[in-house]
Amino acid sequence: MLNQVADGVWVRQSEWVWSNATVVRGDGGLILVDPGIDGSDLIQLADDVDQLGIPVVAGFSTHPHWDHLLWHSRFGDVQRYATPAGAQAASEAREPAQRMAADSASGIPLELIGLLTPLPADGGPLPGEIVEHQAHAIGHAAVLLADRGVLLAGDMLSDVLIPLLDPRRPDQVGAHETALDRLGEAARHVDVLVPGHGAVAEGPEVAARLAADHAYIDALRRGEEPVDARLRQGWLSGPHQSNLEQARHSSG
Repeated sequence: MLNQVADGVWVRQSEWVWSNATVVRGDGGLILVDPGIDGSDLIQLADDVDQLGIPVVAGFSTHPHWDHLLWHSRFGDVQRYATPAGAQAASEAREPAQRMAADSASGIPLELIGLLTPLPADGGPLPGEIVEHQAHAIGHAAVLLADRGVLLAGDMLSDVLIPLLDPRRPDQVGAHETALDRLGEAARHVDVLVPGHGAVAEGPEVAARLAADHAYIDALRRGEEPVDARLRQGWLSGPHQSNLEQARHSSG
C-alpha cells in the first residue's frame, strides 16, 4: 500500500529488508524512485500507481546495487535515470546484478534490471535537487524535495541498517563523513526523511538519524567499537566486521 508522506510523495515498503519504493509527482507525471523488490511487490506497486490515475514518466535509481535497479513492464517503457557515475556503474554491473536478484528474490523481470540513462544536468523530469556523494556506492544520490520538506536518502540514514562501506573502494570512512555533511545540509530543509531501507523519519527523528550515522562513522575513524542499537540485529555482524576491517586498513 502506498502511504503519502508529503504532498505528491508516496512510499511503499517491502518486507525484504524493509525496502522503500518512493513515488514522486513531477510536473509531467510520476517518477518511481528505487521500485522493488520482488515480483509481487512490483505488481502491487503498479496496482497502487494505477489507482493514483497519473502516468509514470520516469524512474530514478539512487545507486547501482541490484535492489535499486529494478523495474516492471507495467510501469511503462520510460527513461530510467541515475547519476552519470551511477548509470555507468550499473551498466558495468548488470549481469552480476541480475544474478544477485535471481538468488535473492522471486519474480523479478531480470531483463529490465539496470537499464539506466545518465540524468541530464537540468534534472530532466525529476523534481528537486540531487545530492551526490561517494559513500556506500559509486554515484550514490539523495533527492532533496525542499519545496515538500522531503529528503530521499537512498541507502543512508536508516534506522535498521548501519552505514555500509563499499569494500571495493578506498577511504569509505572519509566518503561517509563527506556524505553525511552534505546530507545534513540538505536535511536542514526537510521534516520527512525516506531511507532506502527502514522506517520513514519525521521531525526530530531526522536529526537523530544523522546523529546515529555520524556516531557510527566517528567510532570507526577513532578505531573504536561503535555503540549502536542497530547492531543488536545479528545479521549485521558480518557487514559490521567488514566495516571495522576496512576502517583499520584505511587508517593503517
